[in-house]
Amino acid sequence: MPGDEVTLFLSGDVMTGRGVDQILPRPGPSELREPAVTDARRYVELAESASGPVPRPAPPRWPWGEALRLLDDLRPDVRIVNLETSVTGRGEFAAGKAIHYRMHPENLACLTAARLDVCALANNHVLDFGPRGLADTLDGLRRVGITPAGAGRDAAEAWRPARIDLGGGRRLLLWSVGAPSSGIPPQWAATDRRAGVAYLPETTEESAAALAERVADEAGPGDLVVVSVHWGSNWGYQVPAEQVRFAHRLVEAGVHLVHGHSSHHPRPIEVHRGRLILYGCGDLLDDYEGIGGQESYRPELRLLHLPTFDAGGLVRLRLVPVRIRRMRLERAAPAEARWLADLADRLGEPHRTRFRLGDGGVIMLDPAGGGPS
Repeated sequence: MPGDEVTLFLSGDVMTGRGVDQILPRPGPSELREPAVTDARRYVELAESASGPVPRPAPPRWPWGEALRLLDDLRPDVRIVNLETSVTGRGEFAAGKAIHYRMHPENLACLTAARLDVCALANNHVLDFGPRGLADTLDGLRRVGITPAGAGRDAAEAWRPARIDLGGGRRLLLWSVGAPSSGIPPQWAATDRRAGVAYLPETTEESAAALAERVADEAGPGDLVVVSVHWGSNWGYQVPAEQVRFAHRLVEAGVHLVHGHSSHHPRPIEVHRGRLILYGCGDLLDDYEGIGGQESYRPELRLLHLPTFDAGGLVRLRLVPVRIRRMRLERAAPAEARWLADLADRLGEPHRTRFRLGDGGVIMLDPAGGGPS
């Protein structure tokens, strides 16, 4: 890290269950209980019908594709994703849910291939196979050296932040929390006697203040603080005013980065008082290729988010455009990168946060538009 700068890699949803699990070396059971699809291999067939054959089995690195080289070139210090799947070969289908995700534990090499440091788990799929599936997820991630956050065998574990040593006495602290607007059932809230997630019944300024108290009790003056929040609907660019107020309250209390996710496509980005708010990072890995109905959002296009911070706050933000093809990430074509840059700039304008397409097809925060200088 040059000087006291720290660069993070963040993504939205990494959904390595269901169809993705089926192409990996050790697929789990393919049974589904969805209204229209009863076998996870059908999602692989849809992707193949759209883009061409997918190897089966594919190597664990396959879903990440060219993103692995891009990340090696960009050299983030900490790698963080929202892992939206249970990692288990056990457990029962959670009742009352139409869609369930699980990846077999022997496919954890798919996550270690990207050298992930932290997986946020406070989302609406981590308990798809019940407390047993959650226990397997927590144990499996820790076994391969990935720190989980936002879920646990009880409330104390679920609300415990991930702690990553940055050297020089500094740490990254990450709290993962989930809101009902993302589809998390209220009964998934962790309690003193029940496994579950760090659940926010509402995303209000009052709940942000309570979370800020947790941060203040733990964080030191040199720590880099991230709140990763699973919230909002799957589609649409509008950010509810309640979410804006929640995020503003957190950064005003000292949080350096609000890492939002749940939408299947990017939502606005804001720099507020020198702190970064990603309202929705969009999907990164999933099995949605070949599913129609939302083409106007260009859901095949995704972003790698790489903010850099120093002691004073946000230094720069780079967004690297990628796309999914044959269930594998590729570098986005120039026209695709331009489309994403224009989208980020248009969505950021109401928040006085502007973007431009820079060298090498990387989208840069524009200092002239309210970003850091």
